[in-house]
Amino acid sequence: MPMMGGGMMRGGAGQMPMMMRMADHMAKHIEGRLAFLKTELKITDAQSSAWEAFANAVRENAKAMKAVHPAASDAAVTNLPDRIERHEKALAAHLEALRRLKSAIGPLYTALTDEQKKLADELMIGPMGFVMM
Repeated sequence: MPMMGGGMMRGGAGQMPMMMRMADHMAKHIEGRLAFLKTELKITDAQSSAWEAFANAVRENAKAMKAVHPAASDAAVTNLPDRIERHEKALAAHLEALRRLKSAIGPLYTALTDEQKKLADELMIGPMGFVMM
């Protein structure tokens, strides 16, 4: 079980502050990111309903991700059961966020033109997965 001996379990406490900063950064800049995407994708009036559903899902995900990552003082939890429980809660929140995004992306993507879809594929999927997560 390499994960238990090395991977994410050993580095968990040290990675928490970075994860918290990323969640905080995303939450602070989500409106700018959404405005950028809306402009770049050239969302039309006919697409605005699907866009708003997507944007609301992204906003909700940003709030959820910020809430799931503990305060800096809580990041020093070092006992294994607590760390596993915290990790389980974070994974559950990420899965819920992915499902929320999936349900909003479908109608939006269907409403996009082929050109917009190509651009969305480039702008909304990054090297670590969905940029809007």
